[in-house]
Amino acid sequence: MKIVITGCKGQLGTELQDIIKKGYGEIGEISKGLKKAEIIAVDVDELDITDLEEVENKITFFNPDVVINCAAATNVDGCESNRDFAFKVNSLGPRNLAIACEKVRAKLVQVSTDYVFSGVGETPLTEYDLTNPYSVYGKTKLLGEQYVREFSSKYFIVRTAWLYGYVGHNFVYTMRKLGKERDSINVVNDQRGNPTHANDLAYHILKLIETEEYGVYHCTGKGECTWYDFAKMIIELSGEKCEVNPCTSEEYKTPAKRPEYSSLDNMMLRNTVGDEMRDWKEAIKSFIENL
Repeated sequence: MKIVITGCKGQLGTELQDIIKKGYGEIGEISKGLKKAEIIAVDVDELDITDLEEVENKITFFNPDVVINCAAATNVDGCESNRDFAFKVNSLGPRNLAIACEKVRAKLVQVSTDYVFSGVGETPLTEYDLTNPYSVYGKTKLLGEQYVREFSSKYFIVRTAWLYGYVGHNFVYTMRKLGKERDSINVVNDQRGNPTHANDLAYHILKLIETEEYGVYHCTGKGECTWYDFAKMIIELSGEKCEVNPCTSEEYKTPAKRPEYSSLDNMMLRNTVGDEMRDWKEAIKSFIENL
């Protein structure tokens, strides 16, 4: 199997490569076929996914079995002020990859987000619930999903949330840094979702690509919490004495509106290849121990 990973230097791209090279993730071992897979890891310097001609030429040259698109504009507030950039990366990029993948009959994995939902409700959202994003980030990611559905016949759209990994910037590293520098921090306590370990997400994506169980998937850590709950556990597990105080979204205003409730239910995963995602508390404990 030949696998192209775009956005290979990010949290998820790094984890995918690491699992394939090791032959196992933190959840468990991968198949013999995946252990022998050829990885073509590219980042923006090697493949600009916003350029259709370049994407078509390189995907045709690589002739992969699978493309996993980990490239995205993920700065949620930055997307509000740079809409064209967000549109090019989050919408046109997946469209271009879908067009190119279809030409070589490759499977496409498009990684998406809980921010495609409005955040109104109290029940974990399934794959059949209606999307209604507020932010430019959420809107451009949703359009990316729609383009993939339109131009690819062999796709996995995998929505995840509150992602953290060993490489790059994320909420966990930010909290650990602030925990060392400050006596107290304020964290919003009125937004609920699912913290997700990138290693667990990568493991499930690799399970999916060996199948023809195409469609839309939710893949997040089990259980839900607020950002305040998550921050408090990070600080406690890190052994810092910093006090974590709850605040409201109104008190901590950001340019982009975040969903108040975006907890996802891994229904499709559970009913196809199996949901082995760890509980968010177990996963973050493992993550910090491994640091």
